[in-house]
Amino acid sequence: MWMYILVGVVCIIVGVLAGFFAARKYMMSYIKKNPPINEKMLRVMMTQMGQNPSQKKINQMMKAMNNQSK
Repeated sequence: MWMYILVGVVCIIVGVLAGFFAARKYMMSYIKKNPPINEKMLRVMMTQMGQNPSQKKINQMMKAMNNQSK
């Protein structure tokens, strides 16, 4: 009986570890393919939309996006 419990616990631990590393690898590849937006990208997007972005406006938008992602 105790052998079944031991095997179950070991399987759960192995599953958790495998899931953690698989999720970590997936997130690393996702971030590499889709990098988070930075100030330069934001400036280009605003210029393409016909706006003349100032540094103050860029900082406000970056702060708003960072607050939204929390």
